[in-house]
Amino acid sequence: MKNFGSLRFYRESLSIALPVMLQQLIMSLVSLIDNFMVAGLGDAKMAAVNVANQINFVYLVVLWTLCGAGGIYMAQFRGAQDEEGMKQAYRFKTIFAFLISATHFILCWAIPEQLIAVMTRGNAAQAEIVRYGAEYLRVVSFTFFPIAISTAIGTAFREIGKPRIPLIISVAATLVNTVGNWLLIYGNLGAPRLEIAGAAIATIIARAVEVVCFLVYVRTRKTAFFVPLSRLGAVDAKLIRTIIGKSGMMLASETTWVVSETVVTSLYNGRGGAEVVAGMAAGWTIANVFFLVFAGIHTATAVIVGGSLGAGKLDEARDKARWLKGGSLVAGCVVALGAVLSTLGIPFVFGNLTPDARSVTVGLVSVIAAYMPVWTVLNAQFAIARSGGDTSLGMYVDVTVNLLLFIPGAFALTIFTPLGPVPMFAIVKTTDFVKYAIARWHLKKERWVKNLTTAEVDAA
Repeated sequence: MKNFGSLRFYRESLSIALPVMLQQLIMSLVSLIDNFMVAGLGDAKMAAVNVANQINFVYLVVLWTLCGAGGIYMAQFRGAQDEEGMKQAYRFKTIFAFLISATHFILCWAIPEQLIAVMTRGNAAQAEIVRYGAEYLRVVSFTFFPIAISTAIGTAFREIGKPRIPLIISVAATLVNTVGNWLLIYGNLGAPRLEIAGAAIATIIARAVEVVCFLVYVRTRKTAFFVPLSRLGAVDAKLIRTIIGKSGMMLASETTWVVSETVVTSLYNGRGGAEVVAGMAAGWTIANVFFLVFAGIHTATAVIVGGSLGAGKLDEARDKARWLKGGSLVAGCVVALGAVLSTLGIPFVFGNLTPDARSVTVGLVSVIAAYMPVWTVLNAQFAIARSGGDTSLGMYVDVTVNLLLFIPGAFALTIFTPLGPVPMFAIVKTTDFVKYAIARWHLKKERWVKNLTTAEVDAA
């Protein structure tokens, strides 16, 4: 079948994707443990921490997008064995990661109450959620700068085909985070009982450990792409402008997507009290365990397809892209089954939540499972386009569908129906089938079949 590759091809893909997926799995499981621990403090405090993390998710998506734009070139320069090009891609990642982190830090210190309030408008427990959420947001904002460096380095390792390094470092950091939570949230072993502030402090310590491990490794191993902070300013202006051009479309696409999701989440949060916010948050925490497949798809595609394009093997890249799409559909079906089975454990993992909150969690995870196959294919479509520098796909898909269908549909359901958050989510997410159709049409134009390293040489 032309839509599927050989077992050898999928073994190669999994060798790249699995370490990334394992890293995501560890991070998701730690997040699940964090939520389990915070859930013991009650619905309102769990809701506060998770609303704050929803706000931070907007920052993280922008950060990952900017690093992903640099990553397009990192993967292709690696395929062309161009170390200086790899260094320039890393400079872009680090500089812009610092800029977005500084901006978000200022917002979280200046107006945390307003940010939390926007996300909980209409919620019966808003005042309590805002008070606790602002406290958490101010403390956890100190993680943003180490996150900037760790993300720039960690994503670069994946893009050059060495995903095991960030996996190992992530394991160390997440163990620190878990132990820190156990000590500081409830005051175990004589530590102070800090509750949600303790969760934030544990995260700060873990992020500090992570960035130190990354910096020690790249310095001692003299990693090809790494540039110390003192030499970040030696940029190739033409290349940086080109990457900014690519990142502009990606940023518009991803920002539109994450802002749309955030706006609609605030509508969900207004359909009840703390039990709705806590239940939806618990559901997303479980779902994130299964969303690890998306990171694997993006990394494998960037390395395999991007490497072939950078080496000038365009026909090979076409074949591999087609095989990855076929494999992503199978992966989506397998992950969907796992998500359905996971609902059996919700009463045990989130036993501290109210029955109403747990009911919301079960419903949300079940709906997410139903959508997983189309989401994995959609992620593969985006990854293929971006591997060749075609960032316009996001403009066609996310900007148009989210602004014209997704957000208006959510507002219409909020105004004209009494539906709860889970049915609302199930209905508005049917718009993702429109996204799939547009992406399929766009990929057939093959604007992504391009060797960017040659294009840059010609431009220079």
